[in-house]
Amino acid sequence: MTTGVCRGGDGRDRCRWPGEDQAYVAYHDTEWGRPVTDDDRLFEKLCLEGFQSGLSWLTILRKRDNFRAAFRRFEISAVAAFEPGDVERLLGDAGIVRHRGKIVSAVNNARRASEIVEEFGSLAAYLWDWAPEPRPAPTGEDAVPASTPDSTALARDLKRRGWTFVGPTTVYAFMQSVGMVNDHIEGCFARRECEAERTRPPTGQPH
Repeated sequence: MTTGVCRGGDGRDRCRWPGEDQAYVAYHDTEWGRPVTDDDRLFEKLCLEGFQSGLSWLTILRKRDNFRAAFRRFEISAVAAFEPGDVERLLGDAGIVRHRGKIVSAVNNARRASEIVEEFGSLAAYLWDWAPEPRPAPTGEDAVPASTPDSTALARDLKRRGWTFVGPTTVYAFMQSVGMVNDHIEGCFARRECEAERTRPPTGQPH
């Protein structure tokens, strides 16, 4: 069996990183690496990757419903309209990560996302234009990079546009999660499914 892939109790071979946590396994099986083209969902993913900085993704995943409630389901226009009182409200919400810098960043980034929508027609059209060409499947976890030239370039452009908490590593994790790259390990059942979904250009993708 390929390094980095293990067989679960359901008999399916999958990437090792979800371990045995059922919420993590479900995230791996049904979300991670599958193309996302809805603007609000893309914005949510970028925000949550920013909140994850310095923490585990499982921590964020367990709090995701709380985040969605606190941030109006990450509707870009709603978050862009947040005022200082909303920041204070969020800092008092024990259900999310109470980090002032990250909360302020989410509000700022919603406003920057609104500017991108105005310029490109959708956030999806802008972001998917940075998706690299498909590459061979990684054969082990050590073959999956933490960042790439593509994520570095996208991070640089986002920062130029005024976004914050969007470093190359955070952006690459985002690209993995929304299917802009497919980093399921060779032999993982989800890799084939994600690849098949990505061969159908999603709505909003300019290619």
